[in-house]
Amino acid sequence: MKLQRKNRLRATALGALAVSGALVLTACGSDDNSGSTGGNGGKTSAASNIKCDDAKGQLLASGSSAQKNAMDLWVKNYMAGCSGVEVNYKSSSSGEGIIAFNQGTVGFAGSDSALKPEEVAESKKMCKGGQGINLPMVGGPIAIGYHLEGVDNLVLDAPTLAKIFDTKIKKWNDPAIAKLNSGAKLPDKDIQAFHRSEDSGTTQNLGKYLGAAAPNDWKYEAEKKWPAPQGQAASGSSGVAAQVKQVDGAIGYFELSYATSQSISTVDINTGGAAPVEATSENASKAIAAAKIKGTGKDLALELDYTTKAEGAYPIVLVTYEVVCDKGNKPETLSTVKSFLNYTAGDEGQKLLSEAGYAPIPAEINAKVRETVASLS
Repeated sequence: MKLQRKNRLRATALGALAVSGALVLTACGSDDNSGSTGGNGGKTSAASNIKCDDAKGQLLASGSSAQKNAMDLWVKNYMAGCSGVEVNYKSSSSGEGIIAFNQGTVGFAGSDSALKPEEVAESKKMCKGGQGINLPMVGGPIAIGYHLEGVDNLVLDAPTLAKIFDTKIKKWNDPAIAKLNSGAKLPDKDIQAFHRSEDSGTTQNLGKYLGAAAPNDWKYEAEKKWPAPQGQAASGSSGVAAQVKQVDGAIGYFELSYATSQSISTVDINTGGAAPVEATSENASKAIAAAKIKGTGKDLALELDYTTKAEGAYPIVLVTYEVVCDKGNKPETLSTVKSFLNYTAGDEGQKLLSEAGYAPIPAEINAKVRETVASLS
C-alpha cells in the first residue's frame, strides 16, 4: 500500500514538472508565432492568459523554502509568458526573507508565518506611507517524513510526535508507537529526529500544531527557531529531507513536495477521527478550507485549526504568505510585483499547486488576494 502511494506521489511530482514544461514550451511558441505575448504595455500572454501589464526588468524576492517548488514552477511559466522580465526568487528561510523585505532589498518576501507586530512596525520604515501585509498564496501539508527499513506504513498522533521531537521517545519500538501501529514490526532502533537549523516558518507551524494538539507534551512556544534542546539540525527543508532520505531510523518535517520528489515515506496522523489521515494536498485543503481571516485592513493573515478532527482533514498544515507593502512599494518593481502575484493567485497559478503536492488557497480567500494585489501602490 505504501509502495503504491510512493509511486503515485512520484508520478504526481513528475506530472507537475511535465505540466510546467508544456506550459513553458507553449508560451515560448506563442512568442515566436503571434507577437502577442510581450512583457509590456498591458499585453496578455495568449498561451497562458498571464497578464504581463507593464512588467519589466528584474524582480528580486526571497524567503520561505516551503514554497520553493511552487515558486520554481511559477517563475518558469511567468518568465516564458512575459518576455523581458526576470524574476529571481532566492529560497532561504522565512526569517531571512522578512529581514530582506524590511531592508528594502527585495520586491516581496515569502514567509510561512504571518508578520509579527514588531515586523509590521519595522516594515513601515521601508513601505513609505504604508506597511507590510500578508497575502496567502500557497497552502499545503507539513509532511512528517521517515526512513525505517521494513516499515512501509506508520501512524503517529500529536502526543507521540511531540515526545519524539522532544527526544522523550528514543526508540522506534517504544510502546507508544507500537500501540498506534498494531501488527507492525518496529525495530529496536534509535530514532534520529531532524529539525531545521535556521529560523523557519515551517518549524513555527509544526510548533503551533504540537502546542494545540498535544499541549501536555509540547511545552514550547511556537517560534521560528527550533525550541527543543536536542535533536539534529539540517539547513532548509531540502536539508532535512536529504537527511531523512539517507539515514535509517530518521524522522523529520518538510513540505509534501520534498517527500514526493524524493519518494520519502510519510506518517499518517491519528487525529482522533474515524481513521488516520494521510498527508496529501487534498486532505490539507480540507483543513485549510476552515481557515478564518484574522488580519485587518488589507492584511489577509489566516487562523488555522490545528486540532481539527474532521474526516479526511490533515491537521499539520501551513500557509505561505507573500509579504508586500500595501502602500509604498518600490516604483521600479511595483508593476512586476502586481503582475506576477496576480498570476500566482490566479486560476492557472493555483492549479499548479495541487499538481506539485501543495494545496490551493480556498477560492473565497483567493479572490480577496487578487483584489488586494490589484490595489497595491
